[in-house]
Amino acid sequence: MSTSTESPFQESQERRELRVQVAKLAGKYGREWFTERARAGEKTTDLWLEIGRAGYLGINIPEEYGGGGGGIGDIAAVCEELAAQGCPLLLMVVSPAICGTIISRYGTEVQKQRWLPGIADGTGTMAFAITEPDAGTNSHNITTTARRDGDEWVLTGRKIWISGIDEADNVLVVARTEDARTGKLKPCLFVVPTDADGFEAHAIPMEIVSPEKQFQVFIDDVRLPADALVGDEDGGLVQLFAGLNPERIMAASFSTGLARFALDRAAAYAKERTVFKDPIGAHQAIAHPLAQSHIEIELARLMTQKAAALYDAGDDLGAGEAANMAKYAAAEAACDAADRAVQTHGGNGISQEYGMAGLLVATRAGRIAPVSREMILNFVAMHSLGLPKSY
Repeated sequence: MSTSTESPFQESQERRELRVQVAKLAGKYGREWFTERARAGEKTTDLWLEIGRAGYLGINIPEEYGGGGGGIGDIAAVCEELAAQGCPLLLMVVSPAICGTIISRYGTEVQKQRWLPGIADGTGTMAFAITEPDAGTNSHNITTTARRDGDEWVLTGRKIWISGIDEADNVLVVARTEDARTGKLKPCLFVVPTDADGFEAHAIPMEIVSPEKQFQVFIDDVRLPADALVGDEDGGLVQLFAGLNPERIMAASFSTGLARFALDRAAAYAKERTVFKDPIGAHQAIAHPLAQSHIEIELARLMTQKAAALYDAGDDLGAGEAANMAKYAAAEAACDAADRAVQTHGGNGISQEYGMAGLLVATRAGRIAPVSREMILNFVAMHSLGLPKSY
């Protein structure tokens, strides 16, 4: 009989301690600090670099390249705990999770040594560019192309909704190259310096209060060396999805962290705020919606942890299904938690002092990005239920 004290439905003691330490670090900054930076047009670089120095930012990067040697479950836990302290760092979804994972799995030894240490310690942040103005959700319609010119690649195209270009040294761009055998275009990944000639980015005005900006990117005959190509030129979608499943897992953690933050603030307010003779939390009209959010958040967290465990175990197919479900559930839970938190606060819920209303937009983005809930439902209908493809 096993004498282990670890429950199969509980994270390891090491993971739980990681959460405690990340929460403690992020708690030194907090939501007020985060929103002050965002409203002032400033960055959260101090927090970014501190979690890098502590080894949390690159915890999923192999140790030989300056990382912690952990998995997606570890970096997702870091992302969630930061958000739960009111400091959601969107570029964690992009730089260590997407770019770090793809380069770790498919990069050459030279590429790993060149880019992974900076991703791990936060000094070499890398953005990710896949979405295009005319392609939207349909990545098969991407028109950014790469053609060979001697020993170089030449990239041309446009991208939109690209996070953190102003904070990144490089961006991992999804482009398409022509298959010499079939003449068809196939997806490939290229690392492009953000200061390259022909590379231009324009910030998109946003309603969301966030220190991380969104950009439209113009790529006009950007010349790259041969080794800018990451992975096998014929690797196609397999290499791309090596980063997209972690992206969904991280997006889920981002959402559950924000949901926990909103719920914690709402519960604290409901315990203290007295309108009649008792705290408002004593009334079921307040208590039940908050209890419902707690249940929804915990269910989403469990699916997120399952998705991460499957991915780290090498089950890409199983992880794909679970990651999509987790991202869907987490976004729904976060939107509901934010709405209920605002309602719990009453008029205070839409004041800057209490910081609740901004969460409505922040959590709502999770229903749209990095993949819409409608496309997730399409995926589940087709792949989980075996229904005919609808798109």
